[in-house]
Amino acid sequence: MTYSELSDQIFQKQSYLCVGLDTDPRKLPPHLLTEKDPVFAFNKAIIDATADFAVAYKPNIAFYEAQGPRGWESLQKTLDYIPASCFTIADAKRGDIGNTSDLYARTFFDPTAAGLDFDSVTVAPYMGHDSVTPFLAYKGKWVILLALTSNAGSTDFQYQTLSSRTASQKPLFEKVIETAQGWAGPDQLMFVVGATQTSELERIRQLAPDNFLLVPGVGAQGGSLADVSRLGLTKAGGLLVNASRSILYASNGPDFADRARDEAQRLQLEMAGYLTQIQ
Repeated sequence: MTYSELSDQIFQKQSYLCVGLDTDPRKLPPHLLTEKDPVFAFNKAIIDATADFAVAYKPNIAFYEAQGPRGWESLQKTLDYIPASCFTIADAKRGDIGNTSDLYARTFFDPTAAGLDFDSVTVAPYMGHDSVTPFLAYKGKWVILLALTSNAGSTDFQYQTLSSRTASQKPLFEKVIETAQGWAGPDQLMFVVGATQTSELERIRQLAPDNFLLVPGVGAQGGSLADVSRLGLTKAGGLLVNASRSILYASNGPDFADRARDEAQRLQLEMAGYLTQIQ
């Protein structure tokens, strides 16, 4: 999916909602456990319920890998079921030396390899450019680079001030954003910024004015959609705001899909209001 196609979807649907498919078999509604593939049955119902309001879906790969071969099958069927008009994210957080990254990129981007054809994959930048560029070799595919996360441990490294020979000092996350923009343009490179990091979001927008930002942490994690939207929206949309648990587990009963739809629609309606302010 191209930059303009993603932007068009945002304004057509009046939404920048990404639904995180962090599907935990231990949390599935009991009535689905008799299904041949309970995880896919759950994901299918969630997608059916939310596709009117979401522009992207983000399976967290760990939830599928933890189930072994059957989890991989559930992931494959889920990816195939997501509407073609929706942006797809493999939330895999890969990043290794070049030849290993090349295999990771092939896993998620080359359907003749593992059978998967995601639009994007999340990548950790710690090992530098040669661990990221193999993902950028795939035309039309995106790297979503971890920049500033919302977990407690983010302060261990991401906020550390770099000591250098220059007079200017900056935290590591700023250096990541600045350096990575030399590897690819906004049509191939997004950044992950946690929704609870709104104090830094204005600065991040200055550093990356045209890049899309994937923002997890709204909903169950307590991030403010209003603040994220105010500081992060651009004329092209520029945001994918992820909600996972608040949608997936809005109910644990037979009405789980209806309640998921209600929550997705609630978020979409709020997003529509913010989008009118930039048009």
